[in-house]
Amino acid sequence: MRIPLSWLNEFVALPEGTTPESVHADLVRVGFEEEDIRRFDLSGPLVVGQVLSREPEPQSNGKTINWCQVRVAPEGRQAADGGADVRGIVCGAHNFEVGDKVVVTLPGSVLPGGFEIAARKTYGHVSDGMMASARELSLGEDHDGIIVLSRLGLDPEVGAFALPLLGMDDSAVEINVTPDRGYAFSIRGVAREYGHSTGRDFTDPAGLVTPATPEGFPVALEDAQPIRGRVGATGFVARVVTGIDPSRPTPPWMVARLQLAGIRSLSLAVDISNYVMLELGQPLHAYDLAKLDGGITVRRAQSGETLVTLDGKERALDPEDLLIVDGSGPIGLAGVMGGASTEVGESTVDVLIEAAAFDPVSIARTSRRHKLPSEASKRFERGVDPLVARAAAQRMVDLLVELAGGTESALGAEIVEPREPQQVSLPIARVNGLTGADYTEAEIRSAIAMIGCEVADGADGELLVAPPSWRSDLSRAADLVEEVARIVGYDRIPTVLPVAPAGRGLTREQRLRRRAANSIAAAGLDEVQSYPFVSRAQLDAFGAGAEEGEPGEQVAAIRLANALDSEHSFMRRSLLPGLVGAAQRNVSRGVTDLALVEFGSVFVPAESRLGTDFVPPLAELPNDEVLAELNESIPDQPRRAAGLLLGDAVAKQPGTPEREADWADALDAVRAIAAAVSAEIVVAQGSHRAFHPGRTAEISVRVANDVEGDEGGLEVIGVAGELLPELVQGHHLPGRVAAFELDLERLIELAPREPQPAPLSSYPAATQDLTLVVSADIPAGDVLAVVVAGAGELLESARIVDDYRGQGIVEGEKALTFALRFRAADRTLKAEEASEAKLAGVAAAETAFDAHLRE
Repeated sequence: MRIPLSWLNEFVALPEGTTPESVHADLVRVGFEEEDIRRFDLSGPLVVGQVLSREPEPQSNGKTINWCQVRVAPEGRQAADGGADVRGIVCGAHNFEVGDKVVVTLPGSVLPGGFEIAARKTYGHVSDGMMASARELSLGEDHDGIIVLSRLGLDPEVGAFALPLLGMDDSAVEINVTPDRGYAFSIRGVAREYGHSTGRDFTDPAGLVTPATPEGFPVALEDAQPIRGRVGATGFVARVVTGIDPSRPTPPWMVARLQLAGIRSLSLAVDISNYVMLELGQPLHAYDLAKLDGGITVRRAQSGETLVTLDGKERALDPEDLLIVDGSGPIGLAGVMGGASTEVGESTVDVLIEAAAFDPVSIARTSRRHKLPSEASKRFERGVDPLVARAAAQRMVDLLVELAGGTESALGAEIVEPREPQQVSLPIARVNGLTGADYTEAEIRSAIAMIGCEVADGADGELLVAPPSWRSDLSRAADLVEEVARIVGYDRIPTVLPVAPAGRGLTREQRLRRRAANSIAAAGLDEVQSYPFVSRAQLDAFGAGAEEGEPGEQVAAIRLANALDSEHSFMRRSLLPGLVGAAQRNVSRGVTDLALVEFGSVFVPAESRLGTDFVPPLAELPNDEVLAELNESIPDQPRRAAGLLLGDAVAKQPGTPEREADWADALDAVRAIAAAVSAEIVVAQGSHRAFHPGRTAEISVRVANDVEGDEGGLEVIGVAGELLPELVQGHHLPGRVAAFELDLERLIELAPREPQPAPLSSYPAATQDLTLVVSADIPAGDVLAVVVAGAGELLESARIVDDYRGQGIVEGEKALTFALRFRAADRTLKAEEASEAKLAGVAAAETAFDAHLRE
């Protein structure tokens, strides 16, 4: 909200020397946020001039200019810029005559946009200044003619400064108004709050008018089926003014105030309606009475109805929309925007004024449904004083009579719903109990009364408070406590550091997630965060994680109804698209060696019996059944960890060649995360639609079984390897790209809750190598698992050290070499015992895979 200081001063006297900065400080004291200070962007000598002569001079380009002599100071005196009292000025406008008084910008003036005025030669003359138009001064859009002060009802002295005459020596403070304080979207509301802050006397502008009681104009409020129990319109005041002069301009002081308040001048009748709305907070609308077909009815829209609004757009109406209709049909969206068919125009002489009380929820929903925010809807949806409509309508009538030459008519209507204030019970002790302050009872009573509430004594130390009509936000005791703190002063609330309750800390899952993030960062990967929005192409290219294998049907995903980017309108099922996008941006900026990791959620679609188009009621709390359905329809959002490695894993340096990152680095990163959460993973050959078919590892974790003696099965929780070459090339990434993705949430869930550290033995180990020849299509990991199981408890560790295929090995077979380490916990192990255990592993491999020792 922007508040011109001269306007504010009409209702609460500003102290001498008041500045916009001091007004900001005073309003901040009562809970408003300062935003900006607005001033007219012009300076220098702008004065009143009188045209002494005017000589039209046709030009070769077909244009006619006027060579004028203009008096800019009383005869014999210096002008404001120190020059002569009469100036020669070239002017292209023709809407003035000799003797007219105009606004002259003398050399040295600076107009909006940084346009500097100087004496310059043009059309064969030296033009020593400029006669200004409304657009050049940012007072309006009129650029066809200059400002003639006599036509604005002004007759100032020649040489007087023009800015005060036009109201342009004013400034405005801009504040942020929170949604619960809709009364502050008016000069009336802000002036009242300024009085609360400074103690200055406040004069209510609504009390300065004496409303008449009109009758005879047919108005009906119909809402046969209130939407969700809410009635659309509770009051309606209609007033008629006849015989206005549509050619009269808006006075410059009103134009200036509207401009500072952020509203451009359109026409006198429209400007007056906006002016009263800003002054009193009551939105008004003016209809051309001659264009109305009968009386006015307020009702909900009917199926199939349309309306062309003032912006020229035809809008399909919803049955929830509240309408203003006459005999011809809809003529306005109530509280949002009027219709084009009854617009006040250049030929309008009789005006019907509307000042109504509409339901905030209905107006808010209509405004959002049609994407049509307006100054009126902004106020209605935050709550308008239901008792100010009569005063606002009368204020507009008075201004139309005074400024537009109209005649007040007795024709009109008045439907005002009786208001019964709802009392709020406020225990006095609750104020200090909730704020921690030490406000006295007298201060509490004074603060509540100051904001307009009626205060009565209740039982057991309670106050019975009836909020004023303009404070619909005061409905609970806590609201009144906040008002006391705001009016008496927030500085009375002590600053106390909270003490964290003992015994709380991170959950197991939080601890392990942090440990995983720290471990992977220590391994050299940089953590990034990406947007969760992806395209259909990305969904189909990267799948939905480990459960998505070969390419096939489209990946099921959640589609956003109102996406920020129509091309990325789905919620991600994998973290890999975001990592690939981050890699693209880095590579485009010359960073080619990357090791990235992201921890984040993916979004799994969920079925809902409510349907995808269901919208819960906004005006009331949904019942338990609807809440339960909404909770069930929230998509599952499992946390995942994903990484991408690109470029050199080891940079080239003296004595060390470079090494490109590959699938092995991705597996190392997976093992680092698994070790951080104390989980034991199983790696096997796998497949995934986004990964190279021959360089894809399936990451599994063993799931314990309740059956005694049963080790359980394996659950796939991730994938690692290298991305498809065509996928890499399609994203303009160089070389090979290694990547992994893990279901971190499931990995932590399956990890041992109390991992046992491996026992340390003081006895020496026995190491042996084992080379088995198996079929080339048998995964090495499967062979290793069988050898480990067959070797028994003496085997401490086993790992694959070589996979040989070539001379000496039959085609279609491969030689796998394992490094085995044996140890006994209670004795020094004999070589024969180690060999026996190794041969037991060989026997198990022979049985399982027809393996044999390499000779």
